[in-house]
Amino acid sequence: MPEINQYLASEEPLFRDILIADDSIENLRLLSILLTAQGYTVHQATSGQMTLKAVETLAPDLILLDIMMPDINGYEICKKLKKNPQTYPIPIIFLSGLDNVLDKVKAFDVGGADYIIKPFEIEEVLVRVRNQLVFKAAQQEICQLNAQLETRVKERTQQLIAANKQLEQIAIYDSLTGLANRSKFMEQLEQSLSRAKIDSTYQFAVLFLDCDRFKIVNDSLGHLVGDELLKQVANQLQTIVQETDLLARLGGDEFGIILSAIPALDQAMEIAKQIITTVQEPFYCNSYEIIVSVSIGIVLGSPDYEQPEHILRDADTAMYRAKDLGRGQYQIFTPTMYKTVHDLLKIETDLHRAVKQKEFVVYYQPIVNLGTGKIVGFEALVRWLHPQQGLILPEEFLPVAEETGLICGIGILVIEQACYQLSQWQKQGFKPLKIYINLAAQQLNQANLVEEIDRILTETQLDPASIKLEITESSMIRNLQSTKLLIQELRERGIQLSIDDFGTGYSSLSQLQTFPVNTLKIDRCFLRNLDGQTDNLGLVPVILSIARVMNMDVVAEGIETIEQLSQLRELSCHFGQGFLFSEPLNGEDANQLILQNPQW
Repeated sequence: MPEINQYLASEEPLFRDILIADDSIENLRLLSILLTAQGYTVHQATSGQMTLKAVETLAPDLILLDIMMPDINGYEICKKLKKNPQTYPIPIIFLSGLDNVLDKVKAFDVGGADYIIKPFEIEEVLVRVRNQLVFKAAQQEICQLNAQLETRVKERTQQLIAANKQLEQIAIYDSLTGLANRSKFMEQLEQSLSRAKIDSTYQFAVLFLDCDRFKIVNDSLGHLVGDELLKQVANQLQTIVQETDLLARLGGDEFGIILSAIPALDQAMEIAKQIITTVQEPFYCNSYEIIVSVSIGIVLGSPDYEQPEHILRDADTAMYRAKDLGRGQYQIFTPTMYKTVHDLLKIETDLHRAVKQKEFVVYYQPIVNLGTGKIVGFEALVRWLHPQQGLILPEEFLPVAEETGLICGIGILVIEQACYQLSQWQKQGFKPLKIYINLAAQQLNQANLVEEIDRILTETQLDPASIKLEITESSMIRNLQSTKLLIQELRERGIQLSIDDFGTGYSSLSQLQTFPVNTLKIDRCFLRNLDGQTDNLGLVPVILSIARVMNMDVVAEGIETIEQLSQLRELSCHFGQGFLFSEPLNGEDANQLILQNPQW
């Protein structure tokens, strides 16, 4: 029978069938090409139901599983497979863009064998896939030995012991750096917590380290240089950590340290300072000089913790706080940090439900012709009608929606509602009205945006010219090429374009000239100084002059006082909106405002 080290040395995988479950076609294509080139037989699934059906039809040797699937998430799929004795032995490697420690812990808790963070590194995927298949092969071989070689137990005992030691090495040590891995780290952390619960004098601390901007090194200099940098960072950390402490590579460019039997938090802080100073020295990797920094989160161990995972979670939270404050520093965990992260996670969870259940409503703020006082249109402004919390304003949830990618789904819901409302108004005879709808930066790269707009226009039978899509100046410049293509497609349909918050971004006039834009919206920050004095006009006259030269109309946002209105009229500003005219209104109240307006 072959030995364990023969599995490790083999050039051909013993198990060939791999199932990739991911709703991203690009990920499926890339992974299929990579694994097929390595000699594996690859099957694909794009949904949870398809994944379960594929496993039922032909059980694979290993599954690469995305967490965020369109119908059943990866956690639930893993639970179902682990409950079935027939599919329980199949190793499952999670592939996900979720980088929160809670997500990772949950993945291992439901039975995952490994966790790879997107965007994934090719070499890492191949090594982790092979390690799991090797581990599976070794386990099967051990079972066969136990079943077939009962008469040779004494002869094979030493061989099995050696094999188990090799498996232990694979299971608890990182193959790149030789440090303990996450599994070993969590085991030691659990032991430290248990000791703290029975010995009130025992004190320990956990440090969570992350190399700042490590991805830039990988992307610009290559993964070989990145791996060499990680090994050198690990070596430097080993010179600082005591033998009684534990240093581990937790994954990627993340490291963890358990400081055992420290007298006080001050010692953990001093070690963190020493690490930050030491790591700032240049590293020389494959002829490249590289300077990096680390962000560190510190948690003081306490018997109040019930699970070791919670300690690591809080250290991770403190580390991200250090990054938010400028990187290259350390932060000590406080309960306030946890509440902030917990609240954000709660919002994210609720947002996923809200998009599916369409809990968003549109409010409408009138846009007024400053010369005549007549309403010419409305800006569509989203609100979240939370089933428990009631109406939530956009500033409380849109940043999370943008970070999680949910903004695109919310944006389509807003376009649908706004276009439907405008179609109702036009059926009532208010045909000159236009609707202004904001596009978030991520929507500029949304592959099916134009297709969705075409669908909505067809369903509502709206004239495309009655819609103005608003793009912020900063997002336009960040997505210059994609924005140009998008604007071209929208203009071909007769849809008008507006630049929102003009004057707050970084565009140049030469860039602005390349965009066929109809409207500039002056940001409210330029109106705050309008107090009736001619020397406080700021950039408003300049923006109006630019618009006249480029044959664009102008909407001034945030008009709140008569003095502001008077000065804007004197400057011949075309349109305006703000609380002076009306706050954002729901559809019914906006309808009443239209009826009261002298235009009708």
